[in-house]
Amino acid sequence: MLAGVASGLAGYAGVDVLLVRIAFAVLTFLGGAGIPLYLACWLLIPAEGSSQSIAAGVAADLRGGGQ
Repeated sequence: MLAGVASGLAGYAGVDVLLVRIAFAVLTFLGGAGIPLYLACWLLIPAEGSSQSIAAGVAADLRGGGQ
């Protein structure tokens, strides 16, 4: 819903998106790992139709001096 992470992972794994969302919620409430995991996925998994992730784009901008 926020960044499409759960939907993308569910589509890739072939499971219902509700199961992935529940897994993130359970991980958040049982130890707090859900939120950092969600953010890491958002930064490291490319958006549909994109060739690079957000993190890769930022790294490329930093290497190229913003050009």
